[in-house]
Amino acid sequence: MNDGEWWRDAVIYEVYPRSFADGNGDGVGDLAGVRSRLPYLADLGVDALWFTPWYASPLADGGYDVADYRAIDPVFGTLTEAEELITAALAVGIRTIVDVVPNHVSDQHPWFQTALAAAPGSSERARFWFHPGRGPGGAEMPTRWPSEFGGESWTRTKNADGTPGEWYLHLFAAAQPDLNWSHPDVRREHEDVLRFWFDRGVAGVRIDSAALLVKDAALPEIPANPGPGEHPTTDRDGLHDIYRSWRAIGDSYSPPRMFVGEVWLPDVERFVRYLRPDELHTAFNFDFLARPWDAAQLRASIDMTLAAHAPVGAPATWVLSNHDVTRPVTRYGRSDTGFSFEAKRRDTPTDRALGTRRARAAALLTAALPGSLYLYQGDELGLPEHEQFDDDLRQDPMFQRSGGVDPGRDGCRVPLPWSGSAPPFGFGPDGAAPTWLPQPADWATLTVEAQAADPGSMLSLYRDALRIRRAELGDGPMRWLPAPDGVLAIERGPRFRCVLNMSDQPVPLPTHTAVLLASGPLVAGELPPDTAAWLRTTPSASAQ
Repeated sequence: MNDGEWWRDAVIYEVYPRSFADGNGDGVGDLAGVRSRLPYLADLGVDALWFTPWYASPLADGGYDVADYRAIDPVFGTLTEAEELITAALAVGIRTIVDVVPNHVSDQHPWFQTALAAAPGSSERARFWFHPGRGPGGAEMPTRWPSEFGGESWTRTKNADGTPGEWYLHLFAAAQPDLNWSHPDVRREHEDVLRFWFDRGVAGVRIDSAALLVKDAALPEIPANPGPGEHPTTDRDGLHDIYRSWRAIGDSYSPPRMFVGEVWLPDVERFVRYLRPDELHTAFNFDFLARPWDAAQLRASIDMTLAAHAPVGAPATWVLSNHDVTRPVTRYGRSDTGFSFEAKRRDTPTDRALGTRRARAAALLTAALPGSLYLYQGDELGLPEHEQFDDDLRQDPMFQRSGGVDPGRDGCRVPLPWSGSAPPFGFGPDGAAPTWLPQPADWATLTVEAQAADPGSMLSLYRDALRIRRAELGDGPMRWLPAPDGVLAIERGPRFRCVLNMSDQPVPLPTHTAVLLASGPLVAGELPPDTAAWLRTTPSASAQ
């Protein structure tokens, strides 16, 4: 890996701190827990850790409602512990990426509390989107923009005398008021936050909801078919000036800091504008994640992704899941193997054995593609989505705001199983409190302890894949090889091939000198359905 551009082909592991490991025994993951597991992460073979928000927060949305960017939430530890963790991780070759949530803050943030106490039209309110309502007495919301979490995106305030006041915008939950990025205080504060963490050794920043910051100040309704840049809340052209200023800050450090954006956009041409040389380094490739288990669909997504990134020289990113998405083992075992938030429903049946087989194969495909690889904690253990727990234990606002129609994201956020035969599976020290979300009782075979000694486990597959990936593959090109229908075959360099059989019949392997790794057993030298293999070839064979 090129240390100057380490992010181009890095393996980046997403840590959801509440659910990774509990160091103090209170049932909630923390920084001490992460630090105690650094040897595990180093053995796994990751290059960087991306931490979802660890800042002071009321945790109305899992920490994505930030009250203070310069303080660690007490449930996770202290700022000193964060600094020590950054240093300790780097000592074992692992960089740190932190999450920044620029679209909104917590309703407990000092700015918003001051704004609520201030009068309409005040400078304190100008940092947010306060606005009078429409209709008689201002009783109607300023717009009908929908919330990303379902329901309404405006909440009405009360005046000091108890009468109804202005409305404020929140594209997510009411506890997450949107910031007004045309206000200089907002830009200045976030630039200072970047410097605060870069000064502490953070190697990069992941930008949450990166396409939502800028709004149309005229507050128009959303057109039926908005053209490029015409949506009033998404992908506004003014965003790019913000990210250029951030890039300049990151580039002023030695080594330069990196930025990765969470950019959900269906328009590929608009998407890659964020990746121009003076803006973000990379952005998440959600198109690939959302595609169903279908060879033509995945090939189309790979082709589209690589073609879009090529003109701006940015590396692609590949990810199968994250803290918002149904885990692959569950998703790939369903009749609808794609993903969309709109389609999520409770009690959707799944075939775990089929899903596991496909998730193993998908792991090899994604790890073989050129660019950076993101791995969500627990996917290396083959954890399924936990869907069977009582509604009163669910904490995700997506579940609450949908009236229970959407099961929410709690199922992919369940604390990891480390050891033992019963919950809490070594998540914390002996005698620890119950985990903040319940673990399934049948996860004993999925613990790190159980899988570490099993060469056929999902954990062993990931360890082997990341080891070979580091030794064999970089950010170089790939090319497609001829293959039967339902089969994907790629070549990386003169001696490496990846073949994935998504058909319903076994297929012969192409010419090779050795099988480096396979997601499942070969049958009479053939590749069974829903199975992938990495092959060693000779330079002469690669020309075939």
